[in-house]
Amino acid sequence: MKIKTSVIATSILLSACSTLSLTDEGEKVRVLDPSEVDSCRELGKTNTSVTAKVIIERPAEDVAKELRIVSRNSAARMGGDTIVPLTVAEAGQQTFVVYKCVNPDG
Repeated sequence: MKIKTSVIATSILLSACSTLSLTDEGEKVRVLDPSEVDSCRELGKTNTSVTAKVIIERPAEDVAKELRIVSRNSAARMGGDTIVPLTVAEAGQQTFVVYKCVNPDG
């Protein structure tokens, strides 16, 4: 019975590790610091969330990486080319500000 429970738990954990990937447009979106976007035009914000816990807490760096992927893809859909973290990642959620830095007036 223990082995069966272990297999089920492992399957759930593996399914939670989604295969998030950057879109072609998302690959072009940069992650910068607030001090680097002075000449950029703010387009809005994107609130992102991913699964942070499946039975056990997922590694913070994996969650942060997935949050950046989702945010970069979202920024690209908004016409942005840059994101800046507005909040820290907490419980699988984070907010980013989306900017247009390349040709901000065009």
